[in-house]
Amino acid sequence: MKSIISTLLLSAAIAFAESPEAIQHVTLDETAVVTVPVATNRVTTISFPSSIAAIDAAGVTADGKTSGQFQLAHTKGSTFLSVRALARKAATNLNIRWNKRTYVFELVESDTPVLSLNLDDPATSEPVLPAPSVSPTQLLALLDKAKAFPLLKKQHADAVAHAEVRTFGSSPQITDFNDYEIRINEVFRFNTEDTLVFHVTLKNKSEKEIRYLPESFSARIGNRLYYQSISDASGILPPKSASIVYFAITGTPDGGRNELSLKNEFSILVTRLSPPPPPVVVTNRVVVPVKPIRSPRNQL
Repeated sequence: MKSIISTLLLSAAIAFAESPEAIQHVTLDETAVVTVPVATNRVTTISFPSSIAAIDAAGVTADGKTSGQFQLAHTKGSTFLSVRALARKAATNLNIRWNKRTYVFELVESDTPVLSLNLDDPATSEPVLPAPSVSPTQLLALLDKAKAFPLLKKQHADAVAHAEVRTFGSSPQITDFNDYEIRINEVFRFNTEDTLVFHVTLKNKSEKEIRYLPESFSARIGNRLYYQSISDASGILPPKSASIVYFAITGTPDGGRNELSLKNEFSILVTRLSPPPPPVVVTNRVVVPVKPIRSPRNQL
């Protein structure tokens, strides 16, 4: 049995802060300043729930010809605006009036921008329940339950009474990274612990050994990234080989319950250490934000 490697959600949150997710959802809060990384060679779009009443800004130009640190595009009466940085190390703030309140955004030039910031109305947002406190020992037990799920379901049904499984069989969900891929075989949801356990296969399609960070697994679901709470992974993929990995995500990165349904489309990510990945050809594409599917409560 490969060694169990766990990681704290705090470290994942730090990694997230260093490399922000390109598409983000934030609930509007007039008492907080939202920092928005913006690039010189990318456009960042900030979307409100309804029409924006007014925008106040310093060092911002609308035509790109007038001097300024950022270029802003907005059509009166629309629900969104787009910005890009015009200089390195640029920084300024936007004060935006919406629904008779002022919301403050700090724009900072960055090589890792947020490309789409979707703002949710606090009046319609679902209340966020705190995630359950799950110890490392409990997480290890959940991995073991996932591995023995068919046997437990048959002989000790009470042990998995509040759990469900989605098996992909011959139609797995695959995240392809050119020289290797991550194939989802099964996903388990343990409702009491608000934890999803992923049973995946890592396949090295190249002639070289690939090394990855065992504690860096995450799942992209809709527009959000959920970081692992524990994993069972070696960190090494020999040439032309496949490796079974189990990892779990618990709650959300900000400490709430995720309530995630197994009906979601999942993309699995992991931090690669060596060798460097092959070059990626970037093409123009349209990204459509999709919200994760929540699991109906009390139906597991």
